[in-house]
Amino acid sequence: MEPSHPFDEKAMLGLDLLFHHYWILRDDNPEAYRLIREREKVLRRYINEKFGMRLIVHQHFIKLEKVPVEPEAWMGIREFQEPMDYAIFCCALSFLEGKAVDEQFLLSELCQEIQSVYPGPFPLDWTVYTHRKSLIRAVKQLMAFHLIRTIDGEIERFDRDENEEVLYEATVYSRYFMRSYPEDFSSYRNWQELLADDWKLNTEDERRKRVYRKLFFSPGIQRKERDDPDFMYIRQFRNRLTEDIESHSDYRLHVYKNTAFLSIENPKQYHRVFPDQKASTDLLLQLSHFLHEHSEVYVPNEKGEILMTEGELEQVIDRLRALYEEGWAKTFREKSTPMIRAELCAVMKEWMMAEEDTGSFIRIKPLLGVMTGKYPDDFRKEENQ
Repeated sequence: MEPSHPFDEKAMLGLDLLFHHYWILRDDNPEAYRLIREREKVLRRYINEKFGMRLIVHQHFIKLEKVPVEPEAWMGIREFQEPMDYAIFCCALSFLEGKAVDEQFLLSELCQEIQSVYPGPFPLDWTVYTHRKSLIRAVKQLMAFHLIRTIDGEIERFDRDENEEVLYEATVYSRYFMRSYPEDFSSYRNWQELLADDWKLNTEDERRKRVYRKLFFSPGIQRKERDDPDFMYIRQFRNRLTEDIESHSDYRLHVYKNTAFLSIENPKQYHRVFPDQKASTDLLLQLSHFLHEHSEVYVPNEKGEILMTEGELEQVIDRLRALYEEGWAKTFREKSTPMIRAELCAVMKEWMMAEEDTGSFIRIKPLLGVMTGKYPDDFRKEENQ
């Protein structure tokens, strides 16, 4: 009988690696692969009990199938810019299913297959520049996920010439990228049915698993209504959740009236955290500070949200510009107020700090308000030195 390891620091690191990587490839990251294999039993037990997710341990890779409670716009592939990118990517996956491991193929073969099965409302035309750019983005992601490897040529040249050839080779990972489903994939009519099928396997302690998935895979949880069952669970079992999360990870649970989230004191290099080093972060922290300072004007509703029009948010940005513009990054100093508003809204939506309603209304979420920031009073003097 193999010795049973406790949920120690190695298990905590293994859990964190699984959460932040699509998969752990043995050839690419042998140390991480070996660490997770050593702690496989305790990791599998904890993941199944708290998250209800499937851990796949293969001789070539380890993969945690991370299924969200609700899909969010920011959960997509960051490098993709439009639906066509995803459609081409999926068509390429279909093409790779018919390839043996290490089988070589040309870019022209891939292009021809994608054209023949592409499901869009209009056919693909590789003489169209935007179609070629979309294919390039999709192929680059195939390489980023290690589904194919380049033998000869450069995909970037397809940008200028639709007749450019590249020689690729299918890897052992290409047939394992898509997760398996209980039913034939074509039988699902929408994403809601896909998620519903996943929860059929997790009827036991479903509420707990929903809460754990939301806390670990989202920037935060927002109370949606007075008796939001997920948020009520967090408030009711706050102490138990805090103890469990802190004993199995480096994260800390924070619970406020209308929002809850996890934080980490010493983030790792592969973590995406807020605040970050981007110039937009300064403006968002200043926006939060301004709304707190003028809470008598910007009064939140019972869910902690502040509803503003685009014009009202632009007025606030103009006031922030008057206060702090000298300290802003050059890109923001040179942008118009509407452009700044659009960029800040995009970033806030990505971090679940805002939603844009129909009719040009912006719903500022309470998650924005948990952190504030401003430049020191003498920042202008520092800038001039």
